[in-house]
Amino acid sequence: MRTKHRTPRDGSGGRWTYAAAGAAVGLSAWVGGRAAAPSDAWYASLDKPAWQPPARVFPAVWTPLYASIAWSAGHAVNRARGGERRALVAGFGTNLALNAAWTWLFFARRSPSAGVWGALLLDASNLRLIRRVARSDRKAAAVLAPYAGWCAFATALSASLTRRNR
Repeated sequence: MRTKHRTPRDGSGGRWTYAAAGAAVGLSAWVGGRAAAPSDAWYASLDKPAWQPPARVFPAVWTPLYASIAWSAGHAVNRARGGERRALVAGFGTNLALNAAWTWLFFARRSPSAGVWGALLLDASNLRLIRRVARSDRKAAAVLAPYAGWCAFATALSASLTRRNR
């Protein structure tokens, strides 16, 4: 049964929740971005599959995906209450930490195989997060689907890079 959206008692209309979600997503992107260096010599030397998108595609895709994560988090957390609300916050936090960790595993460690393991953990987190969000907010869960799809694509790309660069 769906619960009706309730405005927080502080009168903010949930703006603080959206602001906190946006800040958490921004921090995750910033932390992950510190490790990403697709133009460095190591990455340039990797044998890449023909289906890898050009480097300019990645920021063009990640920008709206990060915005969708922030919106979904704000919307879902505003609709949830009590333990479910805390579980959603923890789920989004874990997911964002795994998101940022991937670039450190892949780029900073210069390890496509570590990137595969990190990507698989992120994929599992995405599926769990979408299921959890769907319990209280199907719209917010649906908004996460492109993010999960892109991460699955990144997992396949990481696996291909691992196979090609043993």
